[in-house]
Amino acid sequence: QVHLVQSGGGLVQAGGSLRLSCAFSGRTFSDYALGWFRQAPGTEREREFVGAISWSGEHTYFADSVEGRFTISRDNHKETVTLQMNDLKPEDTAVYYCAASIHYGLGIEEYESWGQGTQVTVSL
Repeated sequence: QVHLVQSGGGLVQAGGSLRLSCAFSGRTFSDYALGWFRQAPGTEREREFVGAISWSGEHTYFADSVEGRFTISRDNHKETVTLQMNDLKPEDTAVYYCAASIHYGLGIEEYESWGQGTQVTVSL
């Protein structure tokens, strides 16, 4: 089965940058699209789609709220995926999750494997 281990995150001031990484193991990395989701603290809301990258890395797709500020890349040799977050805003504060799917999509139900979550806090 797929195993995802996240690293990175932390506290940053508004306008700053952070990078999250996710290490993949257990299956053939290039068979999976990777996505990032987030869940704001203290809410019962479902995890929100942030962005996704296709199997080869040729295609990416982002939520409107992060488009132009966040990028996703993958290294199919190192079997890692990275979420680069620039120009961070307080409303980006959330626990961020990487996820893997054999499909390339934005629906949370499409992702069958999840990382442990990483806290990102953006202060004013």
